[in-house]
Amino acid sequence: MEEVYGITMFGMRFFRYVFRPPYELGEIRKHMDELGAKSIPLLTVVGLIMGLILALQSRPTLDRFGAGSFLPAMIALTIVRELGPVITALIVAGRVSSGIGAELGSMKVTEQIDALEVSAVDPFNYLVVTRIVACIIMLPLLTAYVDFLAIFGGFLAEALASNSTFQLYFSETISSIKFLDLVPGVGKTAVFGYIIGLIGAYEGFNTTRGTEGVGRAATTSVVLASLNIIFVDMVIIQLTLIFFGS
Repeated sequence: MEEVYGITMFGMRFFRYVFRPPYELGEIRKHMDELGAKSIPLLTVVGLIMGLILALQSRPTLDRFGAGSFLPAMIALTIVRELGPVITALIVAGRVSSGIGAELGSMKVTEQIDALEVSAVDPFNYLVVTRIVACIIMLPLLTAYVDFLAIFGGFLAEALASNSTFQLYFSETISSIKFLDLVPGVGKTAVFGYIIGLIGAYEGFNTTRGTEGVGRAATTSVVLASLNIIFVDMVIIQLTLIFFGS
């Protein structure tokens, strides 16, 4: 409970700081590159393989029920509404949240954070707010990238299995995705970005017991961020069903 209370207070502190100057735009841009752009190679592989596997696994089942023609729509809706946002968030959490926890943890145990305070620099605004904002901005962009690759991976599997044309596959895909399918899928990725940045920064900012504590902060960041992403996703799905009905 103490950990939950600490993370909650840490998260509320972010909202008090985020709209207050000075705005560290240079740091935010740097973190967007470090935390987001450098995740692209890994996400490219994951996105393509996710679409390929989904198409290959689903085709026999749909054919059994005479619904093989619905495969492009099924892949698109599954990717856009659920698999794309969640898988992207879990991959980024594994890479980014642990990195933030380890980096800030190292700064904490070597007293670099205390040095910032002595230099009249607010370490929370400079180190925490900038990283969380970068994660919130980058997660929707990375998810859209993974969604496109996964849908393209599904096309590759379809082209090999049934000689489906590129134009037919993507026309069926686009016609199946409605605006209300995109809103929850995109909206929750910003929440996932907040969780990833918040938990990594909290664990790093509260690191104790030297290098051993740094390792623990990195590991705990990944575990807590992943659990919170799955739990929040479940809540958002329930809210989506209540407000949008499908």
